[in-house]
Amino acid sequence: MLSPALMAQTVAADAPVSPAVTKLVEDFAKGAKLQSEGLKLDLPVLGDNPASVPVKVSVTLPISERSYCEELIVIAESNPQPLASTFHFTPYMGTAEAAIRLRLIASQNIRALARMSDGKVLTARQFIEVAPGSCGL
Repeated sequence: MLSPALMAQTVAADAPVSPAVTKLVEDFAKGAKLQSEGLKLDLPVLGDNPASVPVKVSVTLPISERSYCEELIVIAESNPQPLASTFHFTPYMGTAEAAIRLRLIASQNIRALARMSDGKVLTARQFIEVAPGSCGL
């Protein structure tokens, strides 16, 4: 039997996506097929302070001069402005990872996308349940 947190995560992963989020993803992917491996999204299952939710994103593929992350974005799918952050990288950085804190309006999916220099677009998506008490909840 699944825990309530895992059940919520499973249900939320299938939740409908707003047209604004769909457009963000399509514009970022530029026609490339999204790959679900190679990008790690790390955030808590429960955000006890929705005004400051820690999120870490990292590309797990090897970074080289020929294959590196050019751009990475984080999307808070249910926030009024879904695009939460954008990061740009070069092959000389040696790694592609970012840590941020998000303000979330409600429980929702957080999505990260990374565009690699070889044309691959990596994606990761995770649901977070936020505790009421901030951001107008």
